[in-house]
Amino acid sequence: MQIIKDKKIFEKFVKKLQKRSFSEPKIEDSVRKILNDIKKSGDKALARYTKLFDKHSLPLKIGKKEIEKKAKDISKDVFNALIFAEERIRKFHEKQLEKSWQYQEGDIILGQIIRPLERVGAYVPGGKASYPSTVLMNIIPAQVAGVKEIAVCVPTPNGELNPIVCAALSILGIKEVYRIGGAQAIAAMAYGTETIKKVDKIVGPGNIYVATAKKLVFGEVDIDMIAGPSEILIIADNSANPAFVAADMLSQAEHDEMACSILVTNSEQLVNSVKKEITKQLKKLPKASIAKESLKNFGAIIIVKSLQEACNIANTIAPEHLEVMTENPEKLLPLLKNAGAIFLGQFTPEPIGDYVAGPNHTLPTSGTARFFSPLGVYDFVKKSSLIKVGENGFNKLAPYVEVLATLEGLHAHANTVKVRKTT
Repeated sequence: MQIIKDKKIFEKFVKKLQKRSFSEPKIEDSVRKILNDIKKSGDKALARYTKLFDKHSLPLKIGKKEIEKKAKDISKDVFNALIFAEERIRKFHEKQLEKSWQYQEGDIILGQIIRPLERVGAYVPGGKASYPSTVLMNIIPAQVAGVKEIAVCVPTPNGELNPIVCAALSILGIKEVYRIGGAQAIAAMAYGTETIKKVDKIVGPGNIYVATAKKLVFGEVDIDMIAGPSEILIIADNSANPAFVAADMLSQAEHDEMACSILVTNSEQLVNSVKKEITKQLKKLPKASIAKESLKNFGAIIIVKSLQEACNIANTIAPEHLEVMTENPEKLLPLLKNAGAIFLGQFTPEPIGDYVAGPNHTLPTSGTARFFSPLGVYDFVKKSSLIKVGENGFNKLAPYVEVLATLEGLHAHANTVKVRKTT
């Protein structure tokens, strides 16, 4: 893991982070082929790719009874945890609901109409790992927004359904679920097939093929975001517990070798203590080899002179997860401009946000927190402007329309008001 004190070395490290990408020409070529196959051949191509990649020829659609039967395989503790998380996530997202509005100026009425999307597709990983929390985080905001139709695609290697994913789907009352994954699932939702009706928006994380497919179908449908490797940045001073800091850095490093874990601190003493804790805690981790590689490639401890400087660095990197473990974390909040989610204090580890705090864990990565937001209810609505103008209002606005339209050379535009003025 790199120790950075020099500005030039920091700039070099940031460039290295920015090069982590889900865009590779060879993969794009492979994904385009899959997209075109599904677009052309529909279910037939879906079945072929499912047999090739997931090694089964089961029906594409998973019946409600099959999901509920598999959901019964989980323990009571796991079921209770899912219920607990579902309630908290739903409560938080209900706060995000927006209402249509309008106001009146004489006989001019202006406003905005907010409506839910009609149909949404959610992708749930089911290959190397299955994430029931992804089910909750991606579907609950859509339900709160009022989306009527939600289709879920989940890969089932060798035809095996994950019981915890099934339990999460059952708790949410999801009835439309398909056992397909990869780029072919994204294509099916984007273009539609004989079995799967086209959606308006696709959400949910996946591997490089899924991310690339989402990127390529954007415009045909809307998507949530292109999620890159996971990342965490921790701002800490000498009041921070080094064991907590080390544990939280490792929580992201274990995701994969491309994950990024950064500590920014003004305490040299903390640096030494955290390094020792990381070595100690690594010995106990089942995914230690992955975490070590992640820390080697994209891990760093950045030593700064002040917490103001630490905040500037955080704003430059714009991390997915930003933890603040300082004596007075709230004091730094006004200085922090770019982050997917901000975790304040010693007892707010990032995994609290992953599972049960309530805010969404689908967050912008790779510096996109500069302009992207966490997934929310607002991602599942569309907005229409409302305009009604009476005769008095028309007479008030028309002269200005005529001037501006003529200025832009759009004479037919100007004529729409001339016609009304002379009729």
